[in-house]
Amino acid sequence: MGVSVDEFLDLVRGLPEVTEHPSAEWVGFKVNGKGFGYLWEKTETVGVKATIEEQLALVAERPEVFEVQFTAGRFGWVVVHLDRIDADELFELMAEAWCLTAPRPLVSAFEAAHQIGPS
Repeated sequence: MGVSVDEFLDLVRGLPEVTEHPSAEWVGFKVNGKGFGYLWEKTETVGVKATIEEQLALVAERPEVFEVQFTAGRFGWVVVHLDRIDADELFELMAEAWCLTAPRPLVSAFEAAHQIGPS
C-alpha cells in the first residue's frame, strides 16, 4: 500500500485538461482555471477537493489517512497521506475532485469514457 509522488503525478496528469501550477511549497492542479488538488512533495501529502459530507466521512472513518484541511463554501478539502492510501482509492478521490471542478461537458465525456457517473 502507498502511492509515491511520481505515481500520484502520473495519476493526476492522466485526467483531462489538467494544468500544473508550481509554487515554492506545493504544486496546484487546476482544470478550466479552477483548483481541485495540491501536492506537497516534502511531506508526501495531497490536498483534495471534496464535498463537506465526504470530507467529514473520510476523516471520521480513517483519520490515519485523511485530515481536514479547510472548508470553502460548499466544499471541504482533505489532506491525504500518500504512504497510507492505495492507487485505486486515490484515483477515485482525484477523479471526484476533478469532476466537482471541471465543466459539465468535460465531466460527461470523462464519465462516459470511464463508465462511471450517472447512467
